[in-house]
Amino acid sequence: MRMVTKSTDFVGSLAKGLRVIEAFGAETPRLSIAEVAEASGLDRAAARRSLLTLHELGYAEYDGKFFTLTPRILRLGIGALAAMPLARVVQPWLDQLSERIGESVSVSILDETEIVYIARAQQRRVMSIGLMPGSRLPAHCTSMGRVLLGALPEARARALIAASDLTPRTAMSRTDPDEILAEIGRVRTQGYALIDQEVELGLRSLAVPIVSSRGVVEGALNAGVAAVQERAEELVDRFLPELLRVQAGLRKILA
Repeated sequence: MRMVTKSTDFVGSLAKGLRVIEAFGAETPRLSIAEVAEASGLDRAAARRSLLTLHELGYAEYDGKFFTLTPRILRLGIGALAAMPLARVVQPWLDQLSERIGESVSVSILDETEIVYIARAQQRRVMSIGLMPGSRLPAHCTSMGRVLLGALPEARARALIAASDLTPRTAMSRTDPDEILAEIGRVRTQGYALIDQEVELGLRSLAVPIVSSRGVVEGALNAGVAAVQERAEELVDRFLPELLRVQAGLRKILA
């Protein structure tokens, strides 16, 4: 439940600092004051003060022109992930599932237009980027993302797709909003999502929702595998029963 915050309880300087931190990402690891100001929507003076504060506290390095975040910043995110009940509950299930099927498995939650990995058990690396708790990927082109979008009211899912960057990641990526929404509708009906090399060439994945005993979708579970099968649909026969087995087990213990 979202609280209604009174204006006297809102700390503007903290909000500005968080916007500055969010300006950094995988594609923007080194930023100047001007670039941070543009990305965060702050004026240069406010961006500069926030950056120098982060530098003073050890959360950012500064070479005289560019700022980069330090590993200390991970304390903020990793601590929050570790405190999530879902992450603690699912990890043993992921470890067992990964051993049974011999593939990497993950759990994620939805954060606006992206999914955030909160737990993972890895057998082998099947993506060019390393995935770990805290990693983010676009929701619209990932199996877990489509499962989570399918759990939303249709109007909300449509709004998130409209706000997404639909730039294709591979030649097989879907880029038409109506086509993506139609696929999300199919996912909603069939109860699972199958992705064939839309995120990265050579990668296929299969995902199901994680549902609590109250029927609320709390996250998504997937298996990511190398695209060595003749048809992507072979993943459904091979892995869906195991994913559904974990889904059923988690449903009993997630209140």
